[in-house]
Amino acid sequence: MTKGERDAGMDVELYRRLSEDIASAIAVVSVRVGRWDLVTPIDSFLDVSYDPPTMVLSLYSLSRVAEALEESGTCALSVLGAEQQSLAERFGEPGLPLQGMLEGVAHTRDSVGNARICGSIASFSLEVEGTHEAATHTLFVCRVREAQQGPALSPLVRFSKRYSKL
Repeated sequence: MTKGERDAGMDVELYRRLSEDIASAIAVVSVRVGRWDLVTPIDSFLDVSYDPPTMVLSLYSLSRVAEALEESGTCALSVLGAEQQSLAERFGEPGLPLQGMLEGVAHTRDSVGNARICGSIASFSLEVEGTHEAATHTLFVCRVREAQQGPALSPLVRFSKRYSKL
């Protein structure tokens, strides 16, 4: 059976509508490229294993951040609190210039120079161990190298195309 035959009966619009109703935490991924930071919001990430600590990130394969992560092999993931919605919106703007992405945004750096957003619920420094192409996205399997707890806040979530808090 070909891929087209397998997908022939699938109502893609129904799938899209239903998948938008899965509540997802919002984080930002930051990758240091030379002297610039690439930052993007992400809602497709998960912890996979505690031993060893491993996470998976899903990024659009043709994005600047996916390309930079493939090249650098490291990134930081900052899980946003509900009060940080403006950051998710800011970093999600199409065509955001590379220069000055973090201008005015409080952040620290992990041991390899990736930006961790201050005030986030948690941040993780990740090192890519493998990738897998999945349709239009690349799944990055990452070893957690550092973890940092932030203030106890309500997380920012996306549900039904809108940001919300728990």
